[in-house]
Amino acid sequence: MEAITKAGYEGICDIGLDVAASEFKIKGEDAYDLDFKGAGQKITGQALGELYESLAADFPIVSIEDAFDEDDWASWSAFTARNGDKFQVVGDDLTVTNPVKIDRAIKEKACNALLLKVNQVSEKLVRN
Repeated sequence: MEAITKAGYEGICDIGLDVAASEFKIKGEDAYDLDFKGAGQKITGQALGELYESLAADFPIVSIEDAFDEDDWASWSAFTARNGDKFQVVGDDLTVTNPVKIDRAIKEKACNALLLKVNQVSEKLVRN
């Protein structure tokens, strides 16, 4: 916010986050490691969602990408249900431009936006 203000964009510039939460998800646990280096502060997917909500209440956040691990479907769906009308919840690692995963994300209402990367579409899918 300080940089936005110093640049003269206060009130006209919004914030988008690319969290990449799959990078700090503790495998095999419903926990995320906020220390990033080992035995740090562990929080649940629910608590991580609440952290994002508190940030969005204080800052002009309009988009959150990869808010949770790509396999944490429950956290994605719960978070989008609570916040999908307030800002974009973008699935990138969640969907990886995979039609099967995109279909699941739609059915489970796991996100309200996705990042489509044409270079990720396999040749087989393009030919069909």
